[in-house]
Amino acid sequence: MREEEKKQPSPMKPSLRRALRKRWVFPAVYLTSAAIILAGALWFQNKHDGNSKKDEYEYSQDIPGTSSKDQESVPVNESLERVTMPVLDPNAVEIKTPFYDYAASKEEQEAALVFYNNTYHPNRGIDLVMKDGKAFDVTASLSGTVTKAKKDPILGYVVEIDHDHGVVTVYQSLADLQVKEGDTVKQGQVIGKAGQSQFNQEAGTHVHFEIRKDGKPVNPLDYVDKPVTALTESNADNATEKKANDQGTNQSQTDQQGTQSPSDQSQTDQQSTQSPSDQSQSDEQQTDDTNTNQDSSYKTPDSSIGMART
Repeated sequence: MREEEKKQPSPMKPSLRRALRKRWVFPAVYLTSAAIILAGALWFQNKHDGNSKKDEYEYSQDIPGTSSKDQESVPVNESLERVTMPVLDPNAVEIKTPFYDYAASKEEQEAALVFYNNTYHPNRGIDLVMKDGKAFDVTASLSGTVTKAKKDPILGYVVEIDHDHGVVTVYQSLADLQVKEGDTVKQGQVIGKAGQSQFNQEAGTHVHFEIRKDGKPVNPLDYVDKPVTALTESNADNATEKKANDQGTNQSQTDQQGTQSPSDQSQTDQQSTQSPSDQSQSDEQQTDDTNTNQDSSYKTPDSSIGMART
């Protein structure tokens, strides 16, 4: 019985058993297992870091204006529009009647007068005509929204386009309209064709082009080929300068009043004790002076300029 037990073969192969008896086998198995575990851990960590880095630079779609998949992105440094002439080919037109500038010479002011109804009127814009005298397409000088598009019995068809920030362009003496009120137009889009008007018959077939800032006309030639921000910046500079001048004037008046002599003070006291009849006369005189100042503040063309053209 014992002999049979000794004769039973071992379940382990002799070659494997001999290999396991060597000293370097188990250390090698341990090192190999450790290397496999370490490699797997590093691979998993690198994969996780890559996903985190990718999400770091992606905007969430939950935040308005940050989704790059649903909406088309707009370049941050997109160039601003520059004011252009309201024609397809600026080289094919010329200025028939320039802008009336109160600071210009009498000769330049005379050329900028429009004679209508036996009266000379200062030109609030520029009148453009083709060099060959033919009709031409009129285009939008800037992109914007049409706020007016109708026919005027004296000015012809009129189009006004709002460009925000108080900037408005006006196109008069049109023969027809290709836009309507409320339309959104792009720069260079045709809005009508040049025609004639009763107001300036001497110009023939032309377009009257104006640029207004906060309701006041400015010389279009001062802003052609310049960004539209030049209009808002110049208006802000003028407002700042006017405010500074007003503050200086008020300060000087305050200083003069504070340094008046005793005799002036006594005269002031006497004037304050005047009778009711004197007070009423003073009020009437003050009213007349106010009306005179308001009339003098309105600048009108020199009458001698109109006489020179007759």
